[in-house]
Amino acid sequence: MNTRMLRAVIFLAVINLFASCTNDNMVSYYGEETNQPGKVTINAYSAVNDSLQIISNGKALEIGKDKKTAFTKKIDKEYDFVYYGDQTKTIEITNKVTKEVLHTYHFTAEKVKDTLSFFTKDGIWIDKITSIKTGVLSKPANSGYRFIFPNINKYSKSGYEGNIDGIIRKINGQLLGVAENINKDKFNPFIEFPFSSPPTILMELVKHGTTESYIPGQKIIVIMTMSVNKSKLIVLEEKSDASGIFTGVDGTLNLTDYFVFK
Repeated sequence: MNTRMLRAVIFLAVINLFASCTNDNMVSYYGEETNQPGKVTINAYSAVNDSLQIISNGKALEIGKDKKTAFTKKIDKEYDFVYYGDQTKTIEITNKVTKEVLHTYHFTAEKVKDTLSFFTKDGIWIDKITSIKTGVLSKPANSGYRFIFPNINKYSKSGYEGNIDGIIRKINGQLLGVAENINKDKFNPFIEFPFSSPPTILMELVKHGTTESYIPGQKIIVIMTMSVNKSKLIVLEEKSDASGIFTGVDGTLNLTDYFVFK
């Protein structure tokens, strides 16, 4: 074999060796990375108008026995994948129609089994649903509540950024209690009181520690219905008319209607 041919053979051998070393299947063999299985349990509910997709590495996950790649309403799924060393696994929740990324999650090999849980509807995203706790009633005949206000100021533009209190009364004006420190980030401390008929109750929203409305010059009343021997997780929502003008606050969305809480 002449010198030129020998050099060509050596060059091809080096190229082949380089290619084999960069193959994902060969990485762990050389000890540079450790491959290990990962699992994410997805427990979510979507009430948005369009369907959602769960995207991992640019590919929509298949959901259910029919292998659909989009979902509405309830979703329960276990997603299996492989971590390569300390590589982060990224999962995006997107609107299938608009392609808007609604939320992004990052998972690492430090916790190979993890949970992705959320509730969403247009303009509202509540994360880490499985970590939320309902209040424990002290008496069977009571009615209990925790509140969150994720879209506060969306339509009212009140300018108030502090916590909210909810002064709760019966329709005859009798004070039942005050739900304190309601905000957009997490559910407030639990409040309970005895159930009584009629079940309609009125909650006035005020700046924390005061009797002053969080919207200047406007008294904000949320109408709710008591349920005997039940503990609710109420999502307060600012509402608007077709032109986007603030019309009030709704308190009918109860997360215990969509999830089982331990």
